[in-house]
Amino acid sequence: MSKMDKNGTAEIKINGQTLVYPVYEGTENEQAIDVGKLRKDTGAITYDPGFVNTGTCSSDITFIDGEKGILRYRGYDVADLAENCNFIEVAYLLIHGELPNQQQKAEYSTLMNQHSLIHEDMIEFFRHYPDHSHPMAVLSAMVVSLSSFYPEMSGDYKEELEMTVTRLVSKLRTIAAFSYKKAIGEPTVYPRHDLSYCENFLNMMFDSPVCKEPYNTTMVSALNKLLIIHADHEQNCSASVVRGVGSAGANLYASISAGICALWGPLHGGANQQVIEMLEDIQAEGGDVDKVIERAKNKRSPFRLMGFGHRVYKSYDPRAKIAKTLCMEVIESTNKHDPLLDIAMELEEKALADPYFQERGLYPNVDFYTGLTYREMGIPTDMFTVMFAIGRLPGWIAQWMEMKKDPHGRIARPRQIYTGPNLRKVVPVKKRK
Repeated sequence: MSKMDKNGTAEIKINGQTLVYPVYEGTENEQAIDVGKLRKDTGAITYDPGFVNTGTCSSDITFIDGEKGILRYRGYDVADLAENCNFIEVAYLLIHGELPNQQQKAEYSTLMNQHSLIHEDMIEFFRHYPDHSHPMAVLSAMVVSLSSFYPEMSGDYKEELEMTVTRLVSKLRTIAAFSYKKAIGEPTVYPRHDLSYCENFLNMMFDSPVCKEPYNTTMVSALNKLLIIHADHEQNCSASVVRGVGSAGANLYASISAGICALWGPLHGGANQQVIEMLEDIQAEGGDVDKVIERAKNKRSPFRLMGFGHRVYKSYDPRAKIAKTLCMEVIESTNKHDPLLDIAMELEEKALADPYFQERGLYPNVDFYTGLTYREMGIPTDMFTVMFAIGRLPGWIAQWMEMKKDPHGRIARPRQIYTGPNLRKVVPVKKRK
């Protein structure tokens, strides 16, 4: 197992047998018991719904410590990257393993602009989607369609892979912006060679014959940081899907398209949209935050406080701190007052002071403030998950590439505990009751 050291053994007792399995340790002292031979030795498997305690791979991409609120990409703290890098630098870091130097950054940015156009025939696809199609449906379909127009992944050549990766990172924002223009019935805006990655996206989203200055430098900076804090998050649902699909030998386009579909789920990338909808409901009901908190604490109520708690983080989500600051900066730059922000801040303050939330480690997560920020930037609610996908793309690519190179990699194939009927005989149809 790459970059893991053997660190002792663990004994497992089952059916009178005592079995000894190796324990491996990662660079941040995380330990894992290798139970790969458990079924062969005993006939038993591990039972771990949702893979809460199951490590499916070793990885040198992202490190998370949920108890301490730590998130690092390739060893760099996410706050440090957000403060000192733009999104293209972080994308380069995740995909290539190191931050680019000045020349590499300039060349990478140039490549992004050179490959930002999509094939002109693909524009016909947008025209034939039904009105008000969800942007995530369009995004996933268009990404897998790229394999028909850019089929260079037929071989395993490094140069071809590099070009495919570059095209995908560049073209995803174009596809996203075109899908938005289609949804609102406006003409598409082509990318420009003189704009940066995030400037180009905002321009393609908001430029029109009657609006030439839709964004400011604060929004560009905020978008770079929002994409950075979403860039990777270890073996989450969508990353696991990308790896799983890729483990079957599927190409990068198909694997990323599957990841986009996984991200679409409201329990994953769609959560920031649900936060906005929750805040709007609170506002419509008079803005009584205390009442909402009591509903969230009531075990008999189906109501959930969206944007609080996380599968991994048991302290304040480090991305949420950055997102909150960005939200304030963007709102200040627009000179607007958003009543939903007032509700969000009051909700956070009272929830963090409540023992119920403290005891359960329920802190604001990254979704709590990102939706508010995108809303202030003029991005519609149904595009929030698309924004998440644009940010997460470099991480998905890095995970897929790492999976392909893993000498211990095998096709993803979890086991199960069967709970259905025992062997039965088929009764002829005329005799069935």
